[in-house]
Amino acid sequence: MGAVYWLGYNASKIIAKVCFSFRALHAERIPEKGGMILAMNHQSYLDPPLAGICCRREIYFLARKTLLEWPILGPLFPKLNVIPVERDGHDMSALKAVIRLVRAGNGTIVFPEGTRTLDGALRQAQPGLGLIIAKTFAPVVPMRVFGAYEAFPKGGQPRLRPITIAVGEPMQFTADDVQGPARAAYQRLSERVMERIASLTLEAA
Repeated sequence: MGAVYWLGYNASKIIAKVCFSFRALHAERIPEKGGMILAMNHQSYLDPPLAGICCRREIYFLARKTLLEWPILGPLFPKLNVIPVERDGHDMSALKAVIRLVRAGNGTIVFPEGTRTLDGALRQAQPGLGLIIAKTFAPVVPMRVFGAYEAFPKGGQPRLRPITIAVGEPMQFTADDVQGPARAAYQRLSERVMERIASLTLEAA
């Protein structure tokens, strides 16, 4: 890990444990090498660093380009492996960057829903994840975060609430899964992963 990433990684671990009693169930299911995609529901600003500390390796994150304008933290985000995305969510250059990184053997976190939930409930999957799967065929690790919405909801203030991430068994896709019109295939792949995320519970991840 680079120095800045290492510092952010370990600081996030401490904050998560102290402030949110953070737990990661079955984190051993996350591959420690090779290209991979972590796919998780999106409840809070806390989600990317929490997903990151579930791993023993560096991963890359998609984040709104405006975050790079934040004072102090903004200039550090590129060193924390942040890939800036346009606010409207239709940034093909960012998706292409993710595809290149995964093909090169790196890991990334992708939120199939595309944006944070407004009420804590799971949202419909968007085709972006399916596109990345179809272009890489990297293993997809389904993950579900519980409690992040209660701890830091969209538009709200941080609160000390317990947060847990349940990690599922990696999913593998092949060319047979990408049949028919491209966009329909991408949507179908995203929905399959989202269904697996929805099936994860705190009792049986």
